Amino acid sequence: MDYNRITSITDPLFAHMYELLKTVFPPEEVLAFDLWKEPLEDPSIRVFVAVHEGEVVGTTEYRYYKDLNVGMTDFTIIGREGIGVGRFLATKRAADLQALAQENNKQMAGMFAEIYDPYRVDDHGFGGVKPMDPFVRREVLSHLGYKRLNFPYVHPSWQLDGTAVSGLDLCFMPADYEQTELNASLIATFLKTYYAVLPEKPDAWVEMIEQLDAKESVELLAI
Repeated sequence: MDYNRITSITDPLFAHMYELLKTVFPPEEVLAFDLWKEPLEDPSIRVFVAVHEGEVVGTTEYRYYKDLNVGMTDFTIIGREGIGVGRFLATKRAADLQALAQENNKQMAGMFAEIYDPYRVDDHGFGGVKPMDPFVRREVLSHLGYKRLNFPYVHPSWQLDGTAVSGLDLCFMPADYEQTELNASLIATFLKTYYAVLPEKPDAWVEMIEQLDAKESVELLAI
């Protein structure tokens, strides 16, 4: 299996990856095809695909924020079961992020991820891809060391219409699993940076950020 980076929408592998995105995620989570041009060309955004026998069988997007010394897993898609795609992507991603942190002369403090809560939202079939079942994904991320940040979370829709998307938790995988809280200012700064690309922010998101700005820390809970 090969781990190939995509840096252009003209890369034939990108079209295959985009089909996976549309198959697995609901429309409000998928950026339009043409709008991927700039993100793919951004050196700070890492988009890789797992290629098995010439076929894109998985993909992951993530980034490392040097100033904050944290990572963010934008998404991970396992397109085929039974060939170890999940472990392959997780291992390759961890090694890449570790290298980026070392270039920054630091040990990465941890990594954010948005995780669907199937106990609140049960209408995400994820294209019928069994490894992407939200109950399975939640347990896998728990095994990896992610914890849930204890506050009501929404994010702006990637359809650029300014609506609030709920039904997810913002989670964090601390370098030290015994860590029980995270600085609220770090969370707010990260979210402001991450969603700066979206011009329309829903009122619920703005209020959430204001509440984070007023806190000192947020509790980390088991998923």
